[in-house]
Amino acid sequence: MSDTGVPGPKSPETKAPDASRRSERSRRAICAAALALVSEHGYARTTVEGIAARAGVGKQTIYRWWPANSKAAVLLEAFLDLAERAADGAAGSEIPDTGDLAADLKPVLRATVDELNDPAFDRPTRALAAEGVVDPDLGAEFTARLLEPQLRLYARRIEAAQAAGQVDPGIDPRIALELLVGPLHHRWLHRTEPLTHAYADTLVDLALRGLLVRK
Repeated sequence: MSDTGVPGPKSPETKAPDASRRSERSRRAICAAALALVSEHGYARTTVEGIAARAGVGKQTIYRWWPANSKAAVLLEAFLDLAERAADGAAGSEIPDTGDLAADLKPVLRATVDELNDPAFDRPTRALAAEGVVDPDLGAEFTARLLEPQLRLYARRIEAAQAAGQVDPGIDPRIALELLVGPLHHRWLHRTEPLTHAYADTLVDLALRGLLVRK
């Protein structure tokens, strides 16, 4: 109340900090830091201490949120976030079905080439693939949460082509998709030759020679 006896204007209420939002901001900062450091310096030279310093948080925060194999677990979550954002920006989640299997598969395989050639994806993917060999639990999670959903997209498109009478009905779609993605990842992993759109198109053409119903 003012000294005139008339109640004065109320002071604006101070809202309590939103702990959940603050935690989400910190989580995103940690994930971004992990991706940046792995891309800049490689997985071996990236440390929890370095991630915490880049993110502006205490390293105990990381150990508290990712208690098991913290560095790899942070990188996995960060990479899954990155992949999810990339998927959100893509047109649709299913491989289109125009009736032309080759025309539908080639853009998808080309997009995979672009992703594997992107430094933002390349080093984190290599790090997680390597770490998954020595840490079976991490490898299983990486496969289940990232690789398997992508492989199911190929399998469903091949199954649709089987239903349309285009692909041999006796072929296992899971084996068929490996003819497409297997050689691509082999070349990427071992760096035997450059990954190009032309190579992706050739894989589709060669694979379909063995998959399509012969007329």
